[in-house]
Amino acid sequence: MLRVALSIISTIIVYLVMAKLYKRYNYPFLMPVITSSIVLVVGLLIFDIPFEVYMEGGQWLQNLLGPAVVGLAYPLYNQRHLLVKYKYSILSGLFIAMMSGLISIYVLLTLFKIEKEWILTALPKSLTTPIAMQVSETIGGIAPLTAVLVMIAGFTGGIFGPYIYKWAKISSPISRGVSMGSASHGVGVSKLSEYGEEDLSIGSVSMSLSAVIGAIICPIFALFI
Repeated sequence: MLRVALSIISTIIVYLVMAKLYKRYNYPFLMPVITSSIVLVVGLLIFDIPFEVYMEGGQWLQNLLGPAVVGLAYPLYNQRHLLVKYKYSILSGLFIAMMSGLISIYVLLTLFKIEKEWILTALPKSLTTPIAMQVSETIGGIAPLTAVLVMIAGFTGGIFGPYIYKWAKISSPISRGVSMGSASHGVGVSKLSEYGEEDLSIGSVSMSLSAVIGAIICPIFALFI
């Protein structure tokens, strides 16, 4: 019981400290979800704590992901008029984003002569973790490695997305929401909350629809590899 309490408390403390650091300096690469993960991993390695031991308490925090996702329904409801107004732009943008992601990752890994199993592992990288792992397993990829690639995709979008928006002068909530939600799932959507409720709403629905679209398109795409 003590290990469970220590695991939960230490995780919360690390996150609060990293959140305060991010609030003070506000650099994308200091996002709490990224820095907290790094600090926790380093701590586990330094103190030689098995991941299974940490997850005795960590699983309780992990179980809160469900309610957190459900909580996204509130801003989504408030901005439902945007979804209706821009439904065709959102759906077409998601489809193009999904196909672009699949084709680009396939071409890139093929150019570097990466084995087919690794290519199949990387294809679902832009889907949310549970669905990405299931799709990866279905098409013959390595599900645990897919989960790692999903995290990398999320962190990459969360860090570099704001710079790309600034450089390309992208100010539309629809554009930001669709791009981040379709490419960087949960981590990217959490970053969108800093732009406003409109961005967050479009991002959350984009993340959900990308998972559905990807679960259909990825296996079909894999058949032609």
